[in-house]
Amino acid sequence: MIHNTYDVIVVGAGHAGNEAAAAAANLGASTLLVTMNMGVIGQMSCNPAMGGIAKGQIIREIDAFGGYSAIVSDHSAIQFRMLNRSKGPAMWSPRTQNDRMRFAEKWRLMLEQTPKLDFWQDAVVELLIEGGTCVGVKTQLGATIRSKSVVVTAGTFLNGLMHVGEKQFGGGRAGEKAVRGLTEQLVDNGFSADRMKTGTPPRVDGRSINYAVLEEQKGDTNPQRFSYTATPLLDHQRSCHIAYTNPTVHDLLREGFDRSPMFNGRLQGLGPRYCPSIEDKIERFSDKDGHQLFVEPEGWNTIEVYVNGFSTSLPEEVQVQALRAVPGFENVKFFRPGYAVEYDFFHPTQLRHSLETKAIKNLFFAGQINGTTGYEEAAAQGVMAGVNAARSTWNKEPVVLKRNQAYIGVLIDDLVTKGTKEPYRMFTSRAEYRILLRQDNADQRLTPLSHSIGLAEDGRLKTLDAKRNRIQHMRKGLEQLSVTPQETSELLLAKDSAPLKQKQKAISILARPNIGINDMIANIPAVENLSATHALTPSDLDSMEIEIKYQGYIDKEQAVADKLQRLDYVTIPKGFDYHALESLSSEAREKLSSEQPDTLATASRISGVSASDLAVLLVRLGR
Repeated sequence: MIHNTYDVIVVGAGHAGNEAAAAAANLGASTLLVTMNMGVIGQMSCNPAMGGIAKGQIIREIDAFGGYSAIVSDHSAIQFRMLNRSKGPAMWSPRTQNDRMRFAEKWRLMLEQTPKLDFWQDAVVELLIEGGTCVGVKTQLGATIRSKSVVVTAGTFLNGLMHVGEKQFGGGRAGEKAVRGLTEQLVDNGFSADRMKTGTPPRVDGRSINYAVLEEQKGDTNPQRFSYTATPLLDHQRSCHIAYTNPTVHDLLREGFDRSPMFNGRLQGLGPRYCPSIEDKIERFSDKDGHQLFVEPEGWNTIEVYVNGFSTSLPEEVQVQALRAVPGFENVKFFRPGYAVEYDFFHPTQLRHSLETKAIKNLFFAGQINGTTGYEEAAAQGVMAGVNAARSTWNKEPVVLKRNQAYIGVLIDDLVTKGTKEPYRMFTSRAEYRILLRQDNADQRLTPLSHSIGLAEDGRLKTLDAKRNRIQHMRKGLEQLSVTPQETSELLLAKDSAPLKQKQKAISILARPNIGINDMIANIPAVENLSATHALTPSDLDSMEIEIKYQGYIDKEQAVADKLQRLDYVTIPKGFDYHALESLSSEAREKLSSEQPDTLATASRISGVSASDLAVLLVRLGR
């Protein structure tokens, strides 16, 4: 087989690999996506859902940046919910339940329709490294394929080992073999690797569940979409359900604890703190008599059901016996048991913010290989690695998102500067600028940047400009519109808000904490006419209302971000000798020498580097 030489080779076709390949190809780089199985491109290895708390913001950001995940999610959605609506807008997080088969199908079709993207089914067993630079890959079939850069998105496949009770077998996912050789080669080249573990719950036959005794969890009445493009809106939805474990279930599970590799210590890898196995939940929260199980359909038509919250590596007979003690699951039939998988990852402090490795030039890592967990976190890294791998082939500066620009920036900065000792999962609490990083304004934050580098298409920028104009005109109209006490009395009384004594501008009514724009549209004809004139969408109205109500908080947070961002302009020369600065603390000298931050802002976020250490560096750098 004669292969071309490519600009970018992407290894792995999961969420990270797909986004990396799409981004590189859409920037104009000739790209090859290498996967062990073309039949499972974009496979949802775990639960059939996208988004959620903080993760939904990431999907919106990927879309605003020109990625595919939101479009794929919208086309395969069977339910949409905006989580945390009862909290402040910084916490609102979109989530979809998805049809697993349609999700993977849409991913493959979109990738196949991407110009400059080729495919090759094979396993990569070795990287071509010449003079400290990665220049291609070698495959199991004996092919040598050269490229200018390589993105490795190996997921859970590097020396993957699966466990069900006391049985263990090689593999990175049910029915798929592990990848061997890459870890060992990279360790020989100076990389530091470790092991992580994760688990997945059983999949069961939905016909064997008694839904009558479960709590129904419906989608939103007026479902939105992830993408800022015109993807289809759901006109009907499938419900999820909630079940509960009980002391009998817990006692049955405890009988198998000594045979659970995730629990008895046979798996030495680091496990996910925020998605624990059912064994861990019972032990860590022994005072609780029950735990929620989310019963999630796998698609529109399939009978397969995902039992979210019952991740386990217990023997299959224990899993069956215990799950049948859950009300509604008395006669449940298994499609396959839950299992645990342990795999290799590389400490992400070995990466630059571009996701290029420090040790080997033009080699990029993205996804679970960097110690993260979750589709969304993987996809976010993938799109940035793909962009920067393509740009490296043209000797262009990498694109690095800042912490006040995107959750993606928070994610990558956390990984690169702090590392991780357990599978990293994004939360809103990790973002210090979360009022700036809302799910409703991802397009305003990222689309202009993406368009400037050639990734987001012209149509996306036009759509954003049209949205801004609609909101601006509506806001100006509210600022100019005066409303009378008579027009507002019924609404203000219903909302237990102080009545007007004289005419006021409509925008001052909207600024009240318990009055929403939809309330005003429904009760004040002049506001309804204003909204109809400017044809605002529900998401437009949300964005405008948030900006009006929270303007003070937004301005304050932006001012803090701008002040701290000045440190980004203080660059640190490569190879800077921190040990020569005796005024630095010994811990700071050690950490800074190891991490080699590019800027003072990055240095400030390294654990163990104090304010006095930063002052010493400022003086030394002539600032």
